Amino acid sequence: MAKTIVELVSIRFVISLIGIMGNLLLMFFIFQTKISQIKSFEVFLLGLAVSNLEELFVVDLYEIIMLINSIQHSPLCRTLKFLNLVGEVSSILFTVLICVFRYQKLSDTEKRGNAPIFLDSRKSAWIVSGACMFLSTTLGLPIYFIHIDTHKEAHNGSVCPPDFFQCHAHFCPYLNRFYKYLFIVVCYLLPLLVVTVSSSLIIKVLLGQRRTVTSALGVGASGPPGKKSKGPRLQRSTMAILTAMGVFQIDWTLYLVFHLAFSPNDVPLWANIEFFITTSYTTISPYVYGIGNNLFSFRSFIKR
Repeated sequence: MAKTIVELVSIRFVISLIGIMGNLLLMFFIFQTKISQIKSFEVFLLGLAVSNLEELFVVDLYEIIMLINSIQHSPLCRTLKFLNLVGEVSSILFTVLICVFRYQKLSDTEKRGNAPIFLDSRKSAWIVSGACMFLSTTLGLPIYFIHIDTHKEAHNGSVCPPDFFQCHAHFCPYLNRFYKYLFIVVCYLLPLLVVTVSSSLIIKVLLGQRRTVTSALGVGASGPPGKKSKGPRLQRSTMAILTAMGVFQIDWTLYLVFHLAFSPNDVPLWANIEFFITTSYTTISPYVYGIGNNLFSFRSFIKR
């Protein structure tokens, strides 16, 4: 059993390292541009990378403290969980922003033309990003006020319980229950629905554009030469977003099923399973966004 735990911790460390490197690279290439020239989409990517880094760093620190097992239910335990939730929720919110932003950019392009949308403004992008951080912080604050289950069988005497929402079978305050289901609905279920609907609409728009191009080619029409260079680049970026959204949907669907169907009391490796589910997106997404938007390339580095 001890050998298995050591192997799991080693795997977790490698995954965290890969994720940290990817998010640092994404931030590095974005910061090569002057702050005044950063596009709104890059603002959202920057917010996502910062949120992912916070989550990955805090999760690793959380694991180290659990292994040391030197403090018990102290304010540090709650603070680490709070920081973890802030990073996790803000990462989810920035993902929703990215998906909605891309759909708005693609929808009604023929009617709108080159007219900007609300989120094209850098000022609007920074304001919305700040709102995401504020909302994630607000949703994480109740962690300091809910009752923590101190029953040793619930978390095997660990420093911090694997699930802060979990209550003792004979004593579960209403605040715990209310916070748990509010958190699940607002932070997991609703974003998952928004991303799923937005992704479906993006695919619908892309298919519609493809049919339009096919019809135009069928009658011998040729589009303006100036759009040829922009089209493939935008389409590649959109495909990267759809790929990241697919990973997001799989991860958080599994998380919801796992969280609602099982209890930490019944799953000894609860923390490890939760880690592999929740950090898959934070590890993979920076590489998908970076490659899809031509940020992770030597040519991009030379230009910047």
